[in-house]
Amino acid sequence: MLSKNSMDIQNKKILLVGGGGFIGHNLALYLKEKNAIPFIVDSLSVNNLYSIDKEEVKNKKLYSSILNNRIEILEKKKIKSIIKDARNHEDVFEVYQEIDPDIIIHLAAVSHANKSNKDPHNTFDNSLRTLENTLDFARQKKIHVIYLSSSMVYGNFDGKEVNEDTACNPIGVYGTLKLSGELIVKAYSNVFDIPYTIIRPSALYGERCVSRRVGQIFIENAIQNLNIEINGSGDEKLDFTYIDDLLQGIYKACLNKNSINQIFNVTYGNSRKLNELAELLKSEFPKVNINYSGKDKFMPERGTLDVSKAKKLLDYSPQFNLEKGYIKYIKWYKNFWKNL
Repeated sequence: MLSKNSMDIQNKKILLVGGGGFIGHNLALYLKEKNAIPFIVDSLSVNNLYSIDKEEVKNKKLYSSILNNRIEILEKKKIKSIIKDARNHEDVFEVYQEIDPDIIIHLAAVSHANKSNKDPHNTFDNSLRTLENTLDFARQKKIHVIYLSSSMVYGNFDGKEVNEDTACNPIGVYGTLKLSGELIVKAYSNVFDIPYTIIRPSALYGERCVSRRVGQIFIENAIQNLNIEINGSGDEKLDFTYIDDLLQGIYKACLNKNSINQIFNVTYGNSRKLNELAELLKSEFPKVNINYSGKDKFMPERGTLDVSKAKKLLDYSPQFNLEKGYIKYIKWYKNFWKNL
């Protein structure tokens, strides 16, 4: 029996805007397992299948294989993916109306801080133009919108940890646009009474990621017997979050009425040094060599995100500390690499 604050998600149609990415395709699989009906709308042209050959990235063969693997798994699970550019108002409105979703989860973005700083126009277009179209559609039927933000909105952490009431002072393009997205979501809610939830993850890692986050780069270099490069002393801390913990948090935001018009940190809730991540890597790749270089000036000083609000209101319960999650991820990567 559902509690008074729970909503029945079975057979609910959930639209994932930008759902072909790392978070989105994993979330679609998770929601399908929970008997919801996920729909993906994605152009596959931002850090995805249709852009990988054009971008100057390493390991193109590996990334193409991973991206094709995403599609194969989604097709096997019979999850509908619609290839449309979410920036195009007319095209996506027609698709959204046909789906008629109960919940919209907005994931569309350029999901990498360094890429955002190098190409702010493209980041703005894919982050905010797509969000405008999502909200413009959602206001017609007051559809619950879940917006994926980022811990980068906080900028430099003031103290050992931050909570959802901590002042946000982002220092780069990526974090600034994420915070702009949050403000736009709130504005639409104030004006049009759209129910919303804002989720702030941190330092994600997990299977089938091609976004070149730090945990992914470490493994790829180690597999290829390349050096590991750490920007800084290695004492810098991140609140590393395994993908399954984030998926649980988003799912519970769909399920629980306590999520409405709230912001939640959804991370593991315990920051760890980059050197600790490197030591775990060494346990699986004993011969790996680590070099240190200057810290990126646009990378804020970060730490722990307080997740007590998500635990209290959503019954969020992260399960994957770094030792459990990162080793699981490494073993998946080794197996995938072996079968390339």
